[in-house]
Amino acid sequence: MRTLALRAAALTAAAWAFTVPALAQDMMFTLINRTGYTLVEFYAAPITVSDWEEDILGQDVLETGYSVDVLIADGRANCDYDFLMIFADGDEVEDQINICELSSYTLE
Repeated sequence: MRTLALRAAALTAAAWAFTVPALAQDMMFTLINRTGYTLVEFYAAPITVSDWEEDILGQDVLETGYSVDVLIADGRANCDYDFLMIFADGDEVEDQINICELSSYTLE
């Protein structure tokens, strides 16, 4: 009887493991600026979030011709993110990206 209970518990645990969403993981990619303009703000937020949260560049800027490694470590298991880039001339660009498949993102 004890063997049957252990086997049932193991099967239940195995079934539960396949229904749990993917565990959150840190995502890193290289942001490359080839626009000819300085990037002054960069935001990334899951598509399910309605707020841009904080500027990833903070006090820094990304000059044209340069790149920076971006770490998304927000504890979420979502791969689809909205990006908002704001340039020194006031132009804004938005994009939607699957960051789980991203190794670099080039602004041109």
